[in-house]
Amino acid sequence: MSGKTLHSGNSGADIVVIGGGPAGIMAAGRAGELGSRATLLEKNPRLGTKLLITGGGRCNVTNSAGIKGFIEAFGKNGKFLYRALTLFSNRSLTGFLNSHGVPTRTDPDGKIFPADDKAQSVLSALSGYLRHSKVGVACGSAAAGILLKDGRIEGVKLSDGSVISCKKAIIATGGRSYPGTGSTGDGYAWAKSCGHTIVPLRPGLTALEAGDPFIKDLQGLTLQNVKISVLVNGKKAAAEKGDLLFTHFGVSGPKLLIMSGPAVDALLEPGNKVELSINLKPELTPEGLTAAIQGYFSANGARMLSSYLKESLPHSLAPVFEKLCGIDRARQCATITGPERKKLAELFGDFRIRLTRPRPLQEATVTRGGVNLTEINPQTMESKIIPGLYFCGEVLDLDGITGGYNLQEAFSTGYLAGQSAAAK
Repeated sequence: MSGKTLHSGNSGADIVVIGGGPAGIMAAGRAGELGSRATLLEKNPRLGTKLLITGGGRCNVTNSAGIKGFIEAFGKNGKFLYRALTLFSNRSLTGFLNSHGVPTRTDPDGKIFPADDKAQSVLSALSGYLRHSKVGVACGSAAAGILLKDGRIEGVKLSDGSVISCKKAIIATGGRSYPGTGSTGDGYAWAKSCGHTIVPLRPGLTALEAGDPFIKDLQGLTLQNVKISVLVNGKKAAAEKGDLLFTHFGVSGPKLLIMSGPAVDALLEPGNKVELSINLKPELTPEGLTAAIQGYFSANGARMLSSYLKESLPHSLAPVFEKLCGIDRARQCATITGPERKKLAELFGDFRIRLTRPRPLQEATVTRGGVNLTEINPQTMESKIIPGLYFCGEVLDLDGITGGYNLQEAFSTGYLAGQSAAAK
């Protein structure tokens, strides 16, 4: 859905929703469905710009996990979502999409997609919901701020100087990742001007940069089914098993993105030593790994160490191991001592990468931080500071792991905010 601003000069609405992403569309649609005069503002020429690129355009709308799994996916802030997820669950979302002509399918890993793998189908369903709910949609309309009088909502000011008067406003402006889609963090400043505090913004579900000189030699390598651990000052902060991708700047991959939170927080504090520990042979115990190396060396005593490493490691990683182990690559296997074999086993089981910083917030999948949840009523999404002001979606201090959790959060909090604003 696209179009020009529907308002000029001074006009009014019961509820103004700022932000035409999943949370804002759902909030406006639900408010309109319940009979409120709702106006949806979107500064882009069309709605759902960021939605269209999610999941590589396939749009992983939600996950088949139960409510406990959803709450756990959002870490320490997950309990805040209990009411929203109960009111509008993953089943509610798939039922909504089906009712708007978008069947879904569930992959073996629990991710749920539109059956045709097209984000546009999801956006079309949402646009239809807005039309059915008689929501006034104003694309190309950039909000400039929330107008208050005596601590209450008076209206929303637009960048062209016009004002939409209202008694309720819902901020659904998203985070600060992918700013090219319109997610430039406008809502944080408006929340702050209304008295809210903002939990510091950091990149979430993000790739990480590394400082080791061999990183550039590993660019393009994917290690499969390895155990990946984030170490902060030598202590394990997170661990996952899966694939790890090496890039020109460092490391990436779905499992790394999931673990990036503790690494990002530690990297942003001066003095922390943050490393990635990779167990290349997670199916073997340290003793089993040492025994396997010994077994190979005993059976192939005349062969050189370089031959063993080439057989045991990906092509680009073998030369890195030759340098790190400190053993002459031309040494025959039979001449390698017990302590040297132990060092090799330790390298296979604990290959370290020194992390230096996260990739920029603009490149992150989601924004961590946002409007402080202690200042929001989780039963309604209404501000505890300004009556009639509501928040939903990524602008809140909520970020989940990959797999459809973040989109479900946007839909659920949007639905709750729209329903609460219309009902009050």
